[in-house]
Amino acid sequence: MKSIILLALGTLVSAHSFAQGPEITSWLQNTTNNGTYYVSGNSTALDNGILYNCQEVSYSANNVYVKTKGVPAYPTGPFLDGNPSVAEDQDAIFQFTRNPQEEAGVKTPTTAGRIGVFINGAALFDYRDGVAWNPTTNSPCGGPGNPPCPGGPGANMDWNRDAIPAEMDGFDCSKGHPAMGTYHHHQNPSAFKLDQNVLSTICNLYDADGLYAIDAANHSPLIGFAYDGFPIYGAYGFANQDGTGGITRMKSGYELGNYSARTHNADGTDVDDGPNVDATYFLGYFREDYTFVAHPGQEDYLDEHNGRWCITPDYPMGTYAYFCTVDSDWNSAYPYAVGPTFYGVYNNALTTNITETVEIYDSSSASLSEEEFNNLNVKIYPNPISDLIAIQISGLVKENLTVDLIDFTGKVVENHHINAGQTIAYFDVSTLYVGNYFIRISNRDFQVVRKVLVK
Repeated sequence: MKSIILLALGTLVSAHSFAQGPEITSWLQNTTNNGTYYVSGNSTALDNGILYNCQEVSYSANNVYVKTKGVPAYPTGPFLDGNPSVAEDQDAIFQFTRNPQEEAGVKTPTTAGRIGVFINGAALFDYRDGVAWNPTTNSPCGGPGNPPCPGGPGANMDWNRDAIPAEMDGFDCSKGHPAMGTYHHHQNPSAFKLDQNVLSTICNLYDADGLYAIDAANHSPLIGFAYDGFPIYGAYGFANQDGTGGITRMKSGYELGNYSARTHNADGTDVDDGPNVDATYFLGYFREDYTFVAHPGQEDYLDEHNGRWCITPDYPMGTYAYFCTVDSDWNSAYPYAVGPTFYGVYNNALTTNITETVEIYDSSSASLSEEEFNNLNVKIYPNPISDLIAIQISGLVKENLTVDLIDFTGKVVENHHINAGQTIAYFDVSTLYVGNYFIRISNRDFQVVRKVLVK
C-alpha cells in the first residue's frame, strides 16, 4: 500500500498519484538486515549493526528522496593502507530531481566528496583523494601526513592526485573505502577478483563481492545517480546511441599525455611545474596527466563528462547517462564514473529534511518475473569441486536470493543468501562425501537447480 505524508510537518495529507520511473524504482531497499565488515586477517565477516542499502524512497512530481545509512550489502574492509576509518552510519537523505537538464552555460566541475549515490546508498566520489602538488615547496600537500595545500581543502591546484592508482592498497575487495566514516567508491563497484587482469590481491582472503558483476554479454545495470540527476550505468551498453549494434564496452575519451616533465597539463595548459615523470609520479598519477580526445563517429566513446545521450533498457525513449569506464581488462579507466565536470545542472543532493508532499514508494511488491529469474546469469565454479565452491550472479541482483546446497537425498546440507546488491555465495565442501550434489537458487516465487560434483 502507498502512503502519502508531508514529512516536514509530520502530517498525513490527502493521496496523490505521481508516475514512477527508474529514478524511483531502481533503489535497493532493506529495513531488516545489517551490513558486515572484515577485520584484517579474519575472513569471517562481522555484523556492523548498520542497516545496509536504502531504507526509504519517496517522491513528488519533481523530486525523489532517498533515506540511507550509506552502507552496502556486500562486506566492507579491510583497508590495508593504515586508514583508521570504517564504514559508519550516515543517516542521510538525498534529493534528486526527476527532471534533470543539461547545464546551458559553463559546466560545473565535480567536487571533493560525494558527487553521486549508488543504488545501495553508498557514495560516489570523483577521481581525487585530496592530495595535490605544491609548487612552492615542490612536495605533496593535503591528505593524511602532508601539510595543507595553499587555500585549504578543496582549493584548485594545478596537479591533483588520482585516487585510483595512488590509493590502490587501501581499497577493499569491492574497490571502496571510507573517508571520515563515509564509505564510497571512486570507480566501478565490481570486485577486483572479477577483473580480467587482477590488480589487487585483497580478494584472496576476503569475498570477491560488489554491487554487481560485469557481464560483457548484456547491457550493464543502472547502478546510481549523479548529483545532477542523470543515471549512472556499469561498464557495458548498446554500441549505438539508438539502442542498436549489440553490446559493447563503453570507452573513456580521455588519454594520457606524453611527456617526461610536467611543465604543462596534458591538454596544453601552461601551469606551475609539477614533479617530473618517474616511478613515483608516473603518468596517470595526477588527473591533469589526462586530456580529452574526441572520437567522431565512434558512439561507444563517451564525452568529456564520461557519458552520452542514448537509449538504455530503463529509458527506452533515451536519456543522458554516465557509464563506469573500464579498460579491456576491466580495470578502472579515468574518469571512472562522472567528471571531471557534470553534464547536467548540479545540485548538492544531500539534504536534512523533506519539505513537500511526497508519496512513499513501496518496493515490497516488486519481484523478478519468471523470465527475468530464468535469465539470471549464474556461474558455479569450480565444478567438479574438492574444497570451496562459489556461486556468482553476473549483473545486478535486485532482490534477496536463497542458495541451498542439497545432497542426493534432497536434504539441505547448508544454505546461504545472495542479498540485493551482492553477487556471490560460497560453500566449503571439504568435509562432504564424494558424489553428486545440487545447488538450488530461489526467491519467493521461482527456483533453479544446478548439479555439482564433489570429488
